[in-house]
Amino acid sequence: MRILHTSDWHLGRSFHRVNLLDAQRAFIGHLVRTVREQQVDVVLVAGDVHDRAVPPLGAVALFDEALHELADLGVPTIMISGNHDSARRLGVGAGLIGRAGIHLRTDPAGVGTPVVLTDAHGDVAFYGLPYLEPALVREELGAPRAAHTDVLTAAMDRVRADLAARPAGTRSVVLAHAFVTGGTASDSERDITVGGVAQVPAAVFDGVDYAALGHLHGCQTITERVRYSGSPLAYSFSEADHRKTMWLLDLGPGGSLAAERIDCPVPRPLARIRGRLGDLLRDPGLARHEDAWVEATLTDPHRPDEPMARLAERFPHVLSLVLDPERSPQDPLASYARRLRDRSDQEIAEDFVAHVRGGLAADDRERGILTAALDHVRLGEIESESTAGSTAGSETKTGTTEEAGAR
Repeated sequence: MRILHTSDWHLGRSFHRVNLLDAQRAFIGHLVRTVREQQVDVVLVAGDVHDRAVPPLGAVALFDEALHELADLGVPTIMISGNHDSARRLGVGAGLIGRAGIHLRTDPAGVGTPVVLTDAHGDVAFYGLPYLEPALVREELGAPRAAHTDVLTAAMDRVRADLAARPAGTRSVVLAHAFVTGGTASDSERDITVGGVAQVPAAVFDGVDYAALGHLHGCQTITERVRYSGSPLAYSFSEADHRKTMWLLDLGPGGSLAAERIDCPVPRPLARIRGRLGDLLRDPGLARHEDAWVEATLTDPHRPDEPMARLAERFPHVLSLVLDPERSPQDPLASYARRLRDRSDQEIAEDFVAHVRGGLAADDRERGILTAALDHVRLGEIESESTAGSTAGSETKTGTTEEAGAR
């Protein structure tokens, strides 16, 4: 059975104020051509179909176009909801849409009920595990704790139980939206940390022939049978070095697996440049980036005059400006920035507690209180999105930044 694995479309998302809807439409067209030309048997979309719980109308229209084009191919498509999607909204009409061969899996209660497709070698059971927010699904799945590993393990127990009751030789594929240990994150993914832990071990997916993962935006292989397709487009400058692709897989008899990457269209290359403004404007080695979307990090000790306008004269598609002035190691601002770099909210909060108490670190009880408070805020944002349609910002950047058009 030939499978096309994709994820993280994020329909409706922009890139530093650049509307990406046309680029996303080009990707959908590319996906449809790939299905046709490669004689794909089933398409998998592993979550984050939309970028927001309440997507803009243009994104909804594009999703509708995609559904019609996929249905017209007569090739089954299986989609799950991700942490950016509203599972309830995405799942509206799932039963009716399923008659057209588009199978939406957004309800945690259905994790053990597969879509079963058949080829010359027998049945393949496809199980859809939508994004499982631990605090919201723990009781429904019977997980011992509200933690990612526990709820995914409980969901996979249902998958394995259903699979064990099927005829011998039934092959199996799981779609899941999660952060699996060994994966590499980028700046454009929303934090899903619960209890200070976001990652789950790949062993959670033992017992199935392939796990088609979504959430991380870089295409990567965790194990031979556990893979991320990544997002089809770059959604942050941290993805400047990504090769955006989909996985084309052949699942043979006995669960044999062959995989290759299919490149996605690139609307415009990304470039990150760094240095003093004068050097960036003169360096002949940067000529290759003059047609790229550019993030410029300026290291001038003092902010230059009109840096965005001057950069735009050479790099007309500059989108992001980061100010990171050169400082001596003794400069208190430099040491503060170093302390914050790559640290989680939990670590920063614990550092603050120690700072205000003259170096006395938080004890286990206090760390637990901080963890619970941070989880409470994050869960409140998720519930607010689901009920009121508010949209939390999903592109974050540390440090001082400017975007084109912002002053």
